[in-house]
Formats: sequence, structure tokens, C-alpha cells
Amino acid sequence: MQAHVSIILPVHNAEPWLDECLRSVLQQDFEGTMELSVFNDASKDKSGAIIEKWRVKLEDSGVHVIIGGHDSLSPRGVGYSKNQAVAQSSGSYLCFLDSDDVMMPQRVRLQHQAAVQHPSSIIGCRVRRDPPNSTERYTRWINQLTPEQLLTQGVPEDLLFFYEHLRKGGGVVRVDQSLLLYRYHPRAATHSVLETTIWTHRVRFLEEQALPRWAAFTIWNAGKQGRRLYRSLTAASQRKVVAFCDFCACPQVVAFCDFCACPQVVAFCDFCACPQVVAFCDVDENKIRKGFYCHEDSQERPKPRIPILHFRAARPPFVICVKLDLTGGAFEDNLRSLHLQEGQDFLHFS
Repeated sequence: MQAHVSIILPVHNAEPWLDECLRSVLQQDFEGTMELSVFNDASKDKSGAIIEKWRVKLEDSGVHVIIGGHDSLSPRGVGYSKNQAVAQSSGSYLCFLDSDDVMMPQRVRLQHQAAVQHPSSIIGCRVRRDPPNSTERYTRWINQLTPEQLLTQGVPEDLLFFYEHLRKGGGVVRVDQSLLLYRYHPRAATHSVLETTIWTHRVRFLEEQALPRWAAFTIWNAGKQGRRLYRSLTAASQRKVVAFCDFCACPQVVAFCDFCACPQVVAFCDFCACPQVVAFCDVDENKIRKGFYCHEDSQERPKPRIPILHFRAARPPFVICVKLDLTGGAFEDNLRSLHLQEGQDFLHFS
């Protein structure tokens, strides 16, 4: 019989956490039919025995359990394991669960209700972290996203799946209750994806979905991340960049830099409040005199020269490469002061 909900659980060497994870499956208060689809990705610890132990308890409680896997020398990865668990499942709805995480008892019920009401949307939820003080900024950010920001800022773990969903016109909805405990530890699947891989996919999606709407745009961050974004863009997208912009609290500042070697400067300066600074400075003296960023590696002739402006002198739309919640609210206050609309006048890329 087809289940209403299939819980998709990839497993690889999850012995320290698996008992608590599977107990949280057993404790779900969902009244529809539910199955657990597990794929054991070459675990070498006691994960297999733990799964078999919980199979009996779950099936005695009416939860059908499907177990797949392989015992090769090497694992094939969490993406492969999820796909295999999906392929062997039968549910009308899929609920993804990592083997080191814990579901609150109402998770399946509440997210299933939301999925029925929003049939073309991915359904998320608020989360808690364990340890509680790990990735505090990230946890605060993801839990505070507005419904609109779930589309413009949301970056879930399954990035390619998420982007393909948006390409097909799908939506994103969050249940505003904490329904998951995310564990943060060195062996977490999050750490298995290279930062450069994530960056590359995010840049390509930005160019595909957002930048075609804009004839020109400004990169908000004259420092390392802003310039990295510029260098990552295609030549066509680079030609749309009209300026870099940034912020300084000093009223005498007339130019910008990202790294300062001037002996009179008492603070580094993406954000500077030094009363003696009359200009941001760089280790490159030519850049100081020119007041712009020159992309030296460009094959174009002449090489692109991008002005660097104070954010109030710059024109939207902006691609913002500034990490949130790092300046005591100063950056967020500055952005709000411009009265811009996210998704139309600016996008976050940080």
C-alpha cells in the first residue's frame, strides 16, 4: 500500500546519533500512513545493526521500513544515498531527514499539512542547533527569513535540487515552528561539499535568474568578496557592473579600499570610523590614485575599470556581498535607509 509520507534517511557511519534519530521517527504524531526509506551507504560501524533493531519497533507501530544499501569499500555520497532512498520509496510526499538530526514529534504532521495547502512548494521549518551556540548567526538568519526572502536568500543544503525547483516555478514555504534539531559536528554532511562548488553554482544561478532582469548593477562590497564575485562573473555580466560601493562612518572619507597599509590608519576598512582617514587606501598605490578597481586578469582591452563609491552615491540595483549580523546592525540600518525592495532593487549574495 502506498504511504502518505516517506521519510528519506541516508546513513553513513551514523552510530553516535542514529538511535535518537530513529526514536524521533517513532515518536511522530502524524495519523496518516508513513514509511521509512533508509539507504545505508557503506557504513563500517554499527549503523546497520541499529537500523535493524529499530525496524522491528517501527513496524510494530505501523511504520513500514524499507532498507537498501551497499557494502563497497567507499561510500558514494549523501546525494547518491538520498536518490536511492527516494527510488525505493512509495510515499506521495517525501520528508528528508539526516541521520544525525532529530525531528520534533509534530514535524511530519505540520509539514504535511503545509504541503497539502501548497502543493507546488518545498516545505521548510525553523530549526535549533546542537550544540546551541554553534553557527548562531546562520541559525538566527535562517529562522528569521521572511516568506519573500525564502526565495531570494534561502540557500538550503540540497542546492541543485532547490535551484531546479525554482526554475520550474516552484515555491518555498516555512512552518514557523522549530521542528528539527540540527547537529553541528566535524563529520556533518554540510562539510562534505566544497565551498568553491557552492560558490560556482550560486554565481551561475544568479546570472541565470536575476541578472538578466537588470541592464546594469552595483556590487555592494569593495572588499575581497565583492571583487571575487566580479571575477567569477561571465564577461557579459561583468560589463553590467557599473560600480562597487561600501560604507564608512567617517564624514571625511572620499574613496575606498579593502586592505589598508597606511601607517596613519588605525582600523582596517570595509567599515571604518577612524577620524584621521581622509581616503581609504590600498597596498596598490596606483589603485589609490585612480579610485577604481581594475580587473588585471581581464582579457579585454582596455581592461575594465570599475569605480568605487560610497553606498549613498551608488545607484541600485545592488548585488550585496556583505554578511549580515556582523556590524551591530549598522549595515542593516544603512540598507533600510535607502527604502529599497528586496528582489527588485537588491539581492543578497553573501
